[in-house]
Amino acid sequence: MAEKQEKSTSKKDSDKAAKGKKNSPLEFLGDSRTRTILGLFIVIIAVFLTLAFVSYLIDGFSDQSQIQEFSETLVDPDTHVNNLMGKFGAAIAEKFIYNWFGIAAFLFPFLLLLIGMKILFRKSILPIGKSIKHSIFFLYVMPLAMGFLFTENFVLSGALGYQLNRWTSSLIGSTGTALLLIFLSVVYAAVVFNLSVDGIKALLAKKPLEPEVEDEKIEAVADVTVKTNDLDLTDTIVNAKPIVEKKPEPELKLETTPFERPKIEDAPTLNANPLLEDVQFEVETVSVEEETVAEDDGEGMGEYDPTLDLSHYKKPPLDLLEAYGKGEISVDQEELESNKNRIVSTLKNYNIEIERIKATIGPTVTLYEIVPAPGVRISKIKNLEDDIALSLSALGIRIIAPIPGKGTIGIEVPNLNPDTVSMKAVLSSEKFQHSKMELPIALGKTISNETYVTDLTKMPHLLMAGATGQGKSVGLNAVIASILYKKHPAQVKFVLVDPKKVELTLFNKIERHFLAKLPDTEEAIITDTQKVVTTLNSLCLEMDNRYDLLKDAQCRNLKEYNAKFIARKLNPKEGHKFLPYIVLVVDEFADLIMTAGKEVETPIARLAQLARAIGIHLIIATQRPSVNIITGTIKANFPARIAFRVTSKIDSRTILDAGGADQLIGRGDMLMSTGNDMIRLQCAFIDTPEVEKVVDFIGSQQAYPFAFELPEYIDESGGTGEYGAVDEGDRDALFEEAAHIVVQHQQGSASLLQRRLKLGYNRAGRIVDQLEAAGIIGPFEGSKARQVLIQDIISLEQKLQGNG
Repeated sequence: MAEKQEKSTSKKDSDKAAKGKKNSPLEFLGDSRTRTILGLFIVIIAVFLTLAFVSYLIDGFSDQSQIQEFSETLVDPDTHVNNLMGKFGAAIAEKFIYNWFGIAAFLFPFLLLLIGMKILFRKSILPIGKSIKHSIFFLYVMPLAMGFLFTENFVLSGALGYQLNRWTSSLIGSTGTALLLIFLSVVYAAVVFNLSVDGIKALLAKKPLEPEVEDEKIEAVADVTVKTNDLDLTDTIVNAKPIVEKKPEPELKLETTPFERPKIEDAPTLNANPLLEDVQFEVETVSVEEETVAEDDGEGMGEYDPTLDLSHYKKPPLDLLEAYGKGEISVDQEELESNKNRIVSTLKNYNIEIERIKATIGPTVTLYEIVPAPGVRISKIKNLEDDIALSLSALGIRIIAPIPGKGTIGIEVPNLNPDTVSMKAVLSSEKFQHSKMELPIALGKTISNETYVTDLTKMPHLLMAGATGQGKSVGLNAVIASILYKKHPAQVKFVLVDPKKVELTLFNKIERHFLAKLPDTEEAIITDTQKVVTTLNSLCLEMDNRYDLLKDAQCRNLKEYNAKFIARKLNPKEGHKFLPYIVLVVDEFADLIMTAGKEVETPIARLAQLARAIGIHLIIATQRPSVNIITGTIKANFPARIAFRVTSKIDSRTILDAGGADQLIGRGDMLMSTGNDMIRLQCAFIDTPEVEKVVDFIGSQQAYPFAFELPEYIDESGGTGEYGAVDEGDRDALFEEAAHIVVQHQQGSASLLQRRLKLGYNRAGRIVDQLEAAGIIGPFEGSKARQVLIQDIISLEQKLQGNG
């Protein structure tokens, strides 16, 4: 029975689909033969008109007498004209050029050529919709301009231009006509080329970029071979190209091998456009061919381009960033030899023999890899961590025993002269520029001085923690800047939560480009704690809506869904649309947990568990990596974690499930855990002025009319997350207890109820609104505390009984 119902249902669906196809006005374009014939026909017409118009410009006057009586000369074979396209071509050219549009008539064969090529090859030479809009503009302006400049030349202005000039000049005079033409030209240049006065000034003031000098090869890996014979260290072969002046050979000699540092190259696709400054435009309308997607299922129309609405958008250039540091790793040979000798000496004091030491120099840390002699227990070396740190007189010593994938033990020693890793160097690297990742993030450089680039969609969420001033905010800016430098506004949106109110507010300028927010809210960056829960629940609604779309499209993830939509295999009239990635960035997560508790943790956990497949990814930063902040539920769904320097081993284990973060040296030194592997990185440094330059550059360009809107969330109290009208019949279960607390303390504040009743901020705020509606406390008075209108408990009881 069920099978019969399924068959009948599928049959009905197929009948509907067939019926829909029959009703499609462009169904005939699905046939390749029809498309070829029609496209070729339109192209031939375009060529015919072009040749006729050009020939008319050359011999048009001599043909005018022959085509005065068109109906008679057309059938008379003895009548000859000089036009290449014959009498028919001469007559059409006479109409379009002389009688109508002048030289602007050439726009018609141009448009026909675009349409014919689109039908013939299914690819657009230029956007047809935009070309039609530009042509309509020029069909008015060009005849008027030619009529104004060449009053009696109908070949240039056409009769239309002549009449337009006469009418306009009689209305506003010749000077007014000239001013009108100048105004229309300026408007066109401003809209099409994003031209502005500030942009012209920047272009004139801009200096040509000086070619960058290719970085020289540096020596970055040192191999030290130690041969043992009855605990006596003997000869070593030296084959080195030292970077600095070589010191007299100590007891152990150093063998170095060259390491080539990656070059910094500006990407050719990220050129600066100084004309795009301080310009605000509304979003352009959808072109004609896009409007017919639902009617013909996209057949014969090419792929959908989500970036067309902001087709003139330019990615930020690299010259907005500063090149910090020396640009190369300078190694002091004496420092290498000294550290090596002290490590060997310390191990020898505890009767630990080693066969070989290899030094890998990074920007801030040098890794000494030790190959112990057979029979030496790894735990014995691991227990000497404090002794080695004492002998080297250095902070941040970390022992990796053993190094995963290698038969060595690693000892990480901070460099005496660490080098700063600039964001410019990381973003200009070949690994980032040629990355094919969905959401590439350039975090910094590894110990071997290689740029570390990872894909946020593969993580799929990121947890960042560390003590105050160790680089979390810079790390967040580096993550956001990486995506801004790589993606178009149509491809990704950010939801920014900033309880501190000062860290992420810089990104307000790109609200209509890259940010998402709740409907009817003024600020896209969420700084008010009471709105965080509403936003998180709104994201959960967005997640559920996206899963419904993926279910209808029979796709498993966002990448497959968008690929189908771009290929025009999904119908927009059925609710389908291009879905951008959404990145939720939360700074100071601990503050949210303290003020909202479970109301924040629950939607965060739900998003972390389910949102990966539909393109919503979370980046959470906190100063307090305690277990009540980073709970087991959160940690289970955040396999990718970044730990900056923390103060204790317990904090390190809370973040990474391993020690080591307490032994970092700070200032961007961090450990990146991706599940099984742990990598030590130096975070790329991007300063606040650099972030301002980047957001100013993006914000000065044409933007969408509004920021990306999230679904409206209706909370349990029937509101939309804002505290407005209160239904007295729907009071909170703790209303009376809260009323007693307020009257007893004569203080009407949500924070008091939070502390006494252990509530989240949102629920406490709702109770405060209910108390105001009941006449127990007064209205909101800004920074002042609410006035308590009931003076004692007895009066309160009478008030409650009277209201009840």
